[in-house]
Amino acid sequence: MRILAAMSGGVDSAVAAARAVEAGHDVVGVHLALSRAGGTLRTGSRGCCTIEDALDARRAADLLSIPFYVWDFSERFREDVIADFVSEYQAGRTPNPCMRCNEKIKFAALLERALELGFDAVCTGHYATLVDGPAGRELHRASDEAKDQSYVLGVLTSEQLAHTYFPLGSTPSKAVVRAEAAARGLTVAQKPDSHDICFIPDGDTRGWLAEKVGAQQGEIVDRTGVVVGSHEGAHAYTVGQRRGLSLGIPAPDGKPRFVLEVRPVSNTVVVGPKEALATAEIAGERFTWAGRAPEADAFACHVQIRAHAEPVPAAAVWTDAGLTVTPETPFDGVAPGQTAVLYDGTRVIGQFTIDRTVSAVPVAV
Repeated sequence: MRILAAMSGGVDSAVAAARAVEAGHDVVGVHLALSRAGGTLRTGSRGCCTIEDALDARRAADLLSIPFYVWDFSERFREDVIADFVSEYQAGRTPNPCMRCNEKIKFAALLERALELGFDAVCTGHYATLVDGPAGRELHRASDEAKDQSYVLGVLTSEQLAHTYFPLGSTPSKAVVRAEAAARGLTVAQKPDSHDICFIPDGDTRGWLAEKVGAQQGEIVDRTGVVVGSHEGAHAYTVGQRRGLSLGIPAPDGKPRFVLEVRPVSNTVVVGPKEALATAEIAGERFTWAGRAPEADAFACHVQIRAHAEPVPAAAVWTDAGLTVTPETPFDGVAPGQTAVLYDGTRVIGQFTIDRTVSAVPVAV
């Protein structure tokens, strides 16, 4: 196959490209420039897609003796990932930019260009497994549960899965990948993994958002509407947050309060007891299937609401209005804007963006 290897400059994508070459494929490496800030630098494990990352990717490609290019996707990234991130927070939701990047950049914009240029598939260093089932290609969890990235890949469609290549899916651990990189002479063998939001490398999401959307003072209220404090910008709060709340009136029982809801229209933050974070139902209209759709409108599944959360057994109902999921045991602290990924065993069924939640603890009258 002709394979376009997306090379981030990290050890995973470098080893994935190396395995594609070793398997006999015709491989071309490409690094995505997602920022036009020429001075963007990497600090330890913070940030990605920087100058250093591009140079690391080029060195790996040279070692593998494959052609290498840098493609400028910065405008698409700004529109589809960064602008979406800001607008979601302005709407009182908590987005996952990695999901949007996979959906809009790596497996939409990049794959589209790859197919136009005659490539058969895009290769990445994601830890997930592809299985050719009776109804088409399926996305499954990786062998290494600790590194499994099927959650952030849940946005992929059947058409995208048909042109995707994940050489690391069956690798038993990240240690094996690093050892292999060292044995191959790749200089990124011990390079730290990137974490946090790549376009906020200092990790100060609150400060970054304040610069983008501004700060506007508003009220913090309890579940009955009583004002208990104030804030300098609702965008700085997420569901489940405890620290950083300026509360002038303590709870009657003296227990700490947590953010339960963010209401952007009224610029209000709702707080309450930890028990009220228990979520009995989630629903959303924006959904996709990763391969074949469920045969029935109502089906059993497991649901994962964060990248490293435990999957929860649940009942799902699919209608024209979207998906509604009821877990066997309540979720803890679900925020609108998060992504819920549905599983059948190790197979990813699909995903949806959470628009509505129902608390398992009713408001006391």
